[in-house]
Amino acid sequence: MTDTQLAVFKGKKIRRHWDDDNEKWYFSVVDVCEVLTESTDAGAYWRKLKQRLKEEGSEVVTFCHGLKLTAPDEKMRETDCANTEGIFRIIQSIPSPKAEPFKRWLAKVGYERVQEIENPELATKRTRALYKAKGYSDDWIEKRMRGIAIREELTDEWKRREVKEKREYEILTAEIARAAFGITPGRHKKIKGLMRENPRDHMTDLELIFSMLGEAATTEITRVDDARGFHESRHAARKGGGVAGKARKDLEKKTGKKVVSSENYLTEPETRKRLERK
Repeated sequence: MTDTQLAVFKGKKIRRHWDDDNEKWYFSVVDVCEVLTESTDAGAYWRKLKQRLKEEGSEVVTFCHGLKLTAPDEKMRETDCANTEGIFRIIQSIPSPKAEPFKRWLAKVGYERVQEIENPELATKRTRALYKAKGYSDDWIEKRMRGIAIREELTDEWKRREVKEKREYEILTAEIARAAFGITPGRHKKIKGLMRENPRDHMTDLELIFSMLGEAATTEITRVDDARGFHESRHAARKGGGVAGKARKDLEKKTGKKVVSSENYLTEPETRKRLERK
């Protein structure tokens, strides 16, 4: 566990903790209760709420983990924390007018999710709109969306071929990326100055294209080789990533420029950077 920080909500500070292993934020439940209820003793409020939830048979409490966070007296003290999903479920259990906006928002998100299940095209439209709002160009968005589709086809193929564990998917993805770009995904993120951001959301056109090529090639090789299970799929992933890696090296040789770029879109929108490059 690393990177203990404070999140600010309407002037109130909520302690949080980043879990490197699970790649999730964990938030102080007591702090959230204090913000939403303005209780004079948020700790007592949470203990009473937790007891009620247990008696009702709610599994919300199982989302909580005791973590050491900096207390008001500057000492590290253990307190109940929950990840984003757990915090949302706890908020739904708090009978407070201040929690109502969250509950309405959760209901809206849930309804939209049901709509997307019934009509997957809506999910695509919303994703496009989100990227557009963040300042990405239509050209970049088109490549990113195509990359998402290619990625989904690959993961569906792995699933059919008995790749089951989340960790296995991560390793296979890393094998493709390492063969395609000649560096580990972790090193790629460092070059771009990223921490927890999705590196694909900060890739240049060429990086997106070679990522797509590596994953599309892996899907085809997996089928042709009839790879089964994690170990055979890993071999196919290396070969698929190698196809993209060979093409990348050929391009770099002809242009004299590296495909892997330090460019990111943390502070400046992609559309503006695209104009600057022109």
